Amino acid sequence: MTGKQMTKNPFDQFSKQFFEAFLTPLGNVRTSFEVPGESRFIDILFVPFPQPNINPEELGLLSRIAAKPCLLEPYRKAPTLDEVCSCLQKWLFVRANFQRQANRENRLLREDELPELWIIAPTVSKNILNKFGGSLRSDWLDGIYFFVDGLRTAVIAADKLPATPETLLFRIFGKKEVQQQAVSEILALPLDDNLAFQNYPIHSPVSEILALPLDDNRRSITLELLSIWKVSIDVTGEVDTQDEELAMILSQAYEEWKQETERRGMEQGQRLSIENVLKARFGELDKQLVQIIPSVLTLPIEEYTPLLLQLSREELLARFRTQN
Repeated sequence: MTGKQMTKNPFDQFSKQFFEAFLTPLGNVRTSFEVPGESRFIDILFVPFPQPNINPEELGLLSRIAAKPCLLEPYRKAPTLDEVCSCLQKWLFVRANFQRQANRENRLLREDELPELWIIAPTVSKNILNKFGGSLRSDWLDGIYFFVDGLRTAVIAADKLPATPETLLFRIFGKKEVQQQAVSEILALPLDDNLAFQNYPIHSPVSEILALPLDDNRRSITLELLSIWKVSIDVTGEVDTQDEELAMILSQAYEEWKQETERRGMEQGQRLSIENVLKARFGELDKQLVQIIPSVLTLPIEEYTPLLLQLSREELLARFRTQN
């Protein structure tokens, strides 16, 4: 079976939460959207608001991509031919949906309304670029390879992007030196110690998103998501043995995140982090889940984080209810 399926693997979880966090102020975000009749899931489907809730330009390259409807398909390794074909099949499904909607509204679908497909990867092979006519464009950055016009598709190769603030959010998806440099730049972003820790949790309302300066948003959000990625890998053991650099990079982010949590208020920071993990796993934070948070907080971070990621909803409720 070709293409990525909806899984709970750590990288998929990280990439979907990452783009959901940064795109939410700009439009409607759907993750793991199933293609009807197919065993395929669209990683991120995005449709922009007519009037976004923040200045889109502040997000660099992501804001330019998010100016139009799009599909985002992140990969931890260079995508294969089958994986690219699977992405194109999903794009055709979404394109057909847009056309059907226009037909129902009895109007023509403009070219600029058609969704675009963005494949995000640490690198891309020359074979893939040759087969799909992938090439650079003078009005876009190096490292972005566009397929033939009719496909409305581009591959973003993190290893070829210029190391500028505009590309920072995409270089996080690189490997080795590229990812290490991006994380170092995230750590170097300014931090306002007067702000309450994590006023912008992953699924918070727009009003909370707007409460913080963007640089602080990028730093806090990215550090927390990288930390969750690390813990997920520790729990599942799903890491390439040749990707030892990833473990070191994530450990660096995790240690900084723990220090930031302590600096800005341990209990508040931990509580919001627990809420984010529960929302990411179960989709919503209902009354029963809220009630177990005080019991979860009685454990050290190192003990409760693997439990939150590993136990089922029923197991979590049973375990922490007994401590009330």
